[in-house]
Amino acid sequence: MLKAERAAYIDKRLETLYPETPVPLAHRDSFTLLVAVLLSAQCTDERVNQVTPALFELADNPQAMARKRASSVERIIKPCGLAPKKSRAIIALSKILVRDYNGAVPQQIEELEKLPGVGHKTASVVVSQAFGQPAFPVDTHIHRLAQRWGLTSGKNVLQTERDLKKLFPEERWNKLHLQFIFYGREYCTARGCDGTVCEICCTCYPKRKNPVQTQKA
Repeated sequence: MLKAERAAYIDKRLETLYPETPVPLAHRDSFTLLVAVLLSAQCTDERVNQVTPALFELADNPQAMARKRASSVERIIKPCGLAPKKSRAIIALSKILVRDYNGAVPQQIEELEKLPGVGHKTASVVVSQAFGQPAFPVDTHIHRLAQRWGLTSGKNVLQTERDLKKLFPEERWNKLHLQFIFYGREYCTARGCDGTVCEICCTCYPKRKNPVQTQKA
């Protein structure tokens, strides 16, 4: 298969497998989504979803969160890891939203990236899932799949994001991002598939014998 043929097959297959793509992180609005995505760094979505009910009971909007002490947030989010750093970021970004954005979450990636603790991937998730803007957030898991499926040779997630955006139509980016994640979790896991096991890997590269050594993100 040529790269374009692989992309077309993957697009069609993922749409068949996952016609519905619910957002994995439980949230109520753009602010709670922003906080949840920030917490998901180096943490599973399941763990985040276990922690956020208590956190949002404490404060579920920028105005309320900005008045909390980082220590009270840290106690709640400790199971997510990196709690001191994440709690400080949540309090700081809440204060900025109140001061500079009238309590609203900005809808521009560039503005989101200026907030403490918010990187490009987090900003991309928020604009796509909260505001419906076309984006293709790439984390280490999507980076791994894209390499196994021969969609990129990028050495980092930003290059992989650029390559995927060229291969797939813009109107598919938001949904496809989630479909990649769902498939990776179910069939093409880091340890369960090495590029020679799952359906998509085998279809894209039926003659592949050796495991794929993916570039670190």
